[in-house]
Amino acid sequence: MVSERLRVFLVVFVLVAYASFHTFAEEIFKGKAEDEPLSYSKAILYRAGLATAPSSPLKLGPGPYLFIDDFLIQTRQNVERVVNIPGRPSVFSNPVVTGKEDGCFQPYMTILRDDASGKFRLWYGRRTDDLNTSQSHLGYMESDDGITWQRPPRVLPDPGYIQFGVSILDEGPAYQNPQARYKYGWWADGGLKIAASPDGLTFTPVSPTPVLLHNHDINSIYYDSIRNRYMATISVTKESDLWSGSRRCTMQSYSQNLINWCTPHYVLLPDTKREAGQVQFYAMDGFLTRGDLIVGMAKVLRDDVVVDKPADPPEQYGMGYATLAWTRDGETWVRDPEPFFLPDFHPGTWDHAHAWIDEQVLVGDEVFIYYGGYARGHKVNRFEERQIGLVKMKKDRYAGQKASGLAGKIVTPVLLIEGSTVSVNVDGDGGTLKVQVTDEKGVPVTGFTFAECPAITADAVGARVQWHKSLTELQGKALKLEFLFDNACLYGFYVEK
Repeated sequence: MVSERLRVFLVVFVLVAYASFHTFAEEIFKGKAEDEPLSYSKAILYRAGLATAPSSPLKLGPGPYLFIDDFLIQTRQNVERVVNIPGRPSVFSNPVVTGKEDGCFQPYMTILRDDASGKFRLWYGRRTDDLNTSQSHLGYMESDDGITWQRPPRVLPDPGYIQFGVSILDEGPAYQNPQARYKYGWWADGGLKIAASPDGLTFTPVSPTPVLLHNHDINSIYYDSIRNRYMATISVTKESDLWSGSRRCTMQSYSQNLINWCTPHYVLLPDTKREAGQVQFYAMDGFLTRGDLIVGMAKVLRDDVVVDKPADPPEQYGMGYATLAWTRDGETWVRDPEPFFLPDFHPGTWDHAHAWIDEQVLVGDEVFIYYGGYARGHKVNRFEERQIGLVKMKKDRYAGQKASGLAGKIVTPVLLIEGSTVSVNVDGDGGTLKVQVTDEKGVPVTGFTFAECPAITADAVGARVQWHKSLTELQGKALKLEFLFDNACLYGFYVEK
């Protein structure tokens, strides 16, 4: 048997060697993130018509394509974009992880689902025995359904001093170094720290010092499978002539090895021209890759808002909610100004003041959305009133294009579809939807017209579009898709082989 000391040495040796032989293709960042000049070039607030597909034919391979924005819409008639706010459940009770019993005192967590067993694994920020407001441990639980967690929770060994942060990656059973299959990112000592583990239970630091310096205590790591690199979102406090005082903003960096990072850039910034109040951010997490998109959840903080009047207690302040954010290039993030998930504004509810989404887990045709809820405010009774809740939503239904009363129509830009079938994600219960194929000039293609497409009338994540002919006949040809629907909301479509 390999001794524990030798095992730790081997993990650190392999990770350091890996970093030495895999240099990042960009500039290696060595400064403090907050010293970077403020720039809105990659931190964009959504508005209609902002994103458009390229003028040349857009190649669509197998995968989901979402109408979260206007990228896949060349023209539209009688439709409006609607954000699909998840409803709170009635079939199970929240919170699913508590402050008093489970020791949760942060809005940060990671939930992973094992592909083989289907078991859910939860890591969360657990309070210390002495109730230190600037230190936490890793709490850990498992579940068969993602709702009811096996108790009592475990408290995992600290890989070092943990201030805040619970960002766990699972590289999978085929990862080249099984001893470092799991990665853990957190904030301590002035920046992002990284540790590795073979099982997600015992972590060993890969560096004695932070790998990415930033001055605010929130960060997360995610593996960008589209571009085959790691990304980190990091929080900084920043002063600017554009706003009063110092505000929390979010930056992003990239790495090939989790040790060497490129120069960070801003991805979430308040837009003082379009947004009222003291908008700032508790960073961004809950990332999920869907086709050509990475969808994240931006945690918006409004410390200038008091949810109860009169305030209870008198020092109560702060309201937090989540908005959608997404990227198509892995660098430029578009943030939706409309709330995606709000606190429960009924007085006395456990998530009355804050509802910050921190994790998304795909489960069949649903996505489980986990969030940190605060009862009364940003800093009120943090050791009992910061807890974790769950809402569910049909997958890929973040925002859709809705037609009601009048027939709506969406026409895509010119496409090259590399697949044999198309299905749609549509809430068509009580309505109808048909799809037509045209050539690049808009002339309907025989065999693929509206008249030759049976209407879809279901509420379905993947309703198959049927025509008189097979889509394989159009392989390599430039075409457009036209969607005609009424009393329905179209969220996207799927290309399949």
